[in-house]
Amino acid sequence: MVRLFWRQGVASTGIQDVVTATGLNRSSLYATFGGKQELYLAALRRYVQQRPQPVFRRLAQDERGLPAISGFFAGLIEARCSGDYARWGCTVSNAHTGAENSDPEARAVLDRHHQQLRDATHSVLVTADAQGQLAPGSDPGACADPLALLAYGVNLRSRAGADAHDLNGTVTTALAALGARSTP
Repeated sequence: MVRLFWRQGVASTGIQDVVTATGLNRSSLYATFGGKQELYLAALRRYVQQRPQPVFRRLAQDERGLPAISGFFAGLIEARCSGDYARWGCTVSNAHTGAENSDPEARAVLDRHHQQLRDATHSVLVTADAQGQLAPGSDPGACADPLALLAYGVNLRSRAGADAHDLNGTVTTALAALGARSTP
């Protein structure tokens, strides 16, 4: 289910798509989840738990500073531009652009995801600052916000077909613009 909603989005996924993908009948789906929106929320939560949360934990614990941020974006771009899920974007980023983000439960999942992403980048930027990798006077908290937004941009642009080389160039420029003395 996660893959179906990830690839197609909730608006473009009908109950028949779900029935076909799972092999379950409609009554079983409704009895278990209550409806398509509840099924989507379960898939969204599972996606966040299995994909971004482990990445955010590793990022937050990475003590390399800016090389960790560069590595995070390199991995993100690689995942979004090649392999089995290339050009699918991110379920969370996709949800931010769809009507499903008006659902309070979906909005809560999206907001938690954003906070976790921001907190992970902030943690690494604090480490980078302590290691002298940021320009004097740089505020790790203020720098974390544009990096979180950049991750969403990478996800959305990759879904639209952006080239990995161009996305990497954007990330390099963004890191330089944030006041980094050097980029890894």
